[in-house]
Amino acid sequence: MNIQLMTDGGADVPEQIRQSLDLIVVPLYLHFDDEQFISDVNMDLNQFYQKIKSKNMLPRTSAPSPSDFYDAFKQVEPDKQILMLSLTKGLSSTYENAVTGMNMLLEEEPERVIEVINTKTASCGIGLLLHEAKVKIDQGMAFQDMIQHIKERSEDTATLFVLKSLDNLILGGRLDKVKGTIAKTLNIKLLMRGNDVGEIEVTEKVRGDKKSIRRFIEQIGEYTRNVEDKVLAITHCNAEERAKSIIHDIKQAYPFKDIFLSETGPLISTYAGEGALVMSFFKN
Repeated sequence: MNIQLMTDGGADVPEQIRQSLDLIVVPLYLHFDDEQFISDVNMDLNQFYQKIKSKNMLPRTSAPSPSDFYDAFKQVEPDKQILMLSLTKGLSSTYENAVTGMNMLLEEEPERVIEVINTKTASCGIGLLLHEAKVKIDQGMAFQDMIQHIKERSEDTATLFVLKSLDNLILGGRLDKVKGTIAKTLNIKLLMRGNDVGEIEVTEKVRGDKKSIRRFIEQIGEYTRNVEDKVLAITHCNAEERAKSIIHDIKQAYPFKDIFLSETGPLISTYAGEGALVMSFFKN
């Protein structure tokens, strides 16, 4: 393969997809008070959840630096073309830092071929796009055609969220404590989505967990049709059995070609909280 696929810590890539790729992931940083950790380098997910519980606080997350991206690009063999699929710029400076890192290397080695794409999605949405890129590489698609194809697919990706708990939104200061307490008392669950510019927005407020899951699944049919040739990717925040149960229900309603399951990394887990689910699929 003469194309090197890359992504960052905002992506959640199912193991089936990761195993088929020679994938380079540039990790993000986690800050608990004055302690700094690197996701999947010196802090795994179990340690991440333990740290949140022991400190009763959420970490600050920060994007990889331009130098991190420069170093990652530099390690790739010069004759390989690099396709970097970045976390949406609507959530992070990751994309801008990746572009800066790319330009730093191109100043030194102008013959390099690198493309950084703002995927306008996160989590399993990026995993889905990486799977699509691998399919097209195996089919022999040329690099420039691949760039255009993945950009088009990014515009066509639906990424939907359902939160089981509001605790992380309250703990992280993104939801007022009084409003959060009222919402918890009323058993309000949030349905969210990635919008057209790659920002996450609330689409529905639903009372009760079962109803929120039912709406989460129903939404698939509101975004897409003819799923027999499509793949669905789903991620869970420390809730594998919950995710497997929902996958069972999805399969009863929608005959997807394949469904990939993985766990959300620290970025989405920090914002969404335990029990949250994310799913992505192509609309067309």
